[in-house]
Amino acid sequence: MLAALIAGFMLSQAYRTAAAMMASHLQADFHLSSAQLGTYAGAFHFAFGALQLFMGTGIDLYGIRRTLLAVFPLTVVGALLSAYAGSFGTAVLGQALMGTGCAPAFLVCTVFITRRFAPERFAAVSGAVLGIGGMGMLLTATPLAWVVQEFSWRTGFLVLAGLSTLAWIGIFVLVRDTPRAATGSATAQITQALRGFGSLLAMPHTLGIIALGSVTYASFMSLRGLWLGPLLVDRYGYSLVASGNVALLVSIVSLFGPPLFGRLDPGAAHRRRWIIGFTLFMALLFALMAWLHSALALLGGAVLIAFISGYMVLQYADVRAAYPSELTGRAMAAFTMGMFLGIALMQWATGAVASIAAAHGFDAYAAALCTIALMLGAGALAFVALPAPKK
Repeated sequence: MLAALIAGFMLSQAYRTAAAMMASHLQADFHLSSAQLGTYAGAFHFAFGALQLFMGTGIDLYGIRRTLLAVFPLTVVGALLSAYAGSFGTAVLGQALMGTGCAPAFLVCTVFITRRFAPERFAAVSGAVLGIGGMGMLLTATPLAWVVQEFSWRTGFLVLAGLSTLAWIGIFVLVRDTPRAATGSATAQITQALRGFGSLLAMPHTLGIIALGSVTYASFMSLRGLWLGPLLVDRYGYSLVASGNVALLVSIVSLFGPPLFGRLDPGAAHRRRWIIGFTLFMALLFALMAWLHSALALLGGAVLIAFISGYMVLQYADVRAAYPSELTGRAMAAFTMGMFLGIALMQWATGAVASIAAAHGFDAYAAALCTIALMLGAGALAFVALPAPKK
């Protein structure tokens, strides 16, 4: 069952990183600015993040299987709409539909792990799931670059639609929910769930957790899912397939970080220090990539970021430890919502800053990378300055 759920998560990883390999062709076909490209890539993550609370409530009320089977077909609809899009607005709508369809993809995995595995195994198992699910990014590296170069970016979306259909069939056949006791009417359950979210957001340490969560994964996804391809093609003259090879390397390296950090989890006493330290190190790497105009520096920085981004699995362990067990599912949903809304915000913000920089004669890519570094620093500051969970 977990393998079937991971298949859906893998497809969500593929969808959210596809823009990096399609960016140049999309810009040419629709005459997009950097700001519009950021809006296009961010639409998926905005829809994905905005629906996390609703998906968490749906999982609580109707179970993992029914929630995922009901929503995941929208990925196919969005991919087909994108493949036949005749305008920028239609392409953005396709991204939003794909983001909606993928919205429960990782959340169902974390809830499944929470319900089926012992608490002390959570970090290790969720780290393994993140690593395996990250293989979806391999699809949007060299393979997608080849498809786009030999056929078109529209064909790439048709391939993703077919794979999503197969994943849905696998979930339908293999996944079963645990029996649940009746707890009153659906209206009463929804009201209770919303009250639970209210109490969660009222806790003083929630803001700091979400503030940092909104920039950490966003930094890696903004690099791998949006800027890596254009940087390599426009700044350093790489072909699309060559940039796909780099993306493939970055994606492969990123698979090893989450399982490793999941096993190296230092525990509650030191976990938050690790999170802060690695966040600041990531900010430094982005700043160096911005100002060292060297393809080698970009490649080395991207690979190193891909590996150490695995420390983000510690944030999920931190969330699990910060709330009582009855709020765990909703806490995961709220954190995931903040994380993916953060991706949408960062991709939009970096696109806007890049457009402004280019209009004033500055390096658009340096501006985008520096914006990511500053947002990471701001997130780390909020995490330190705002109240921490009580021991």
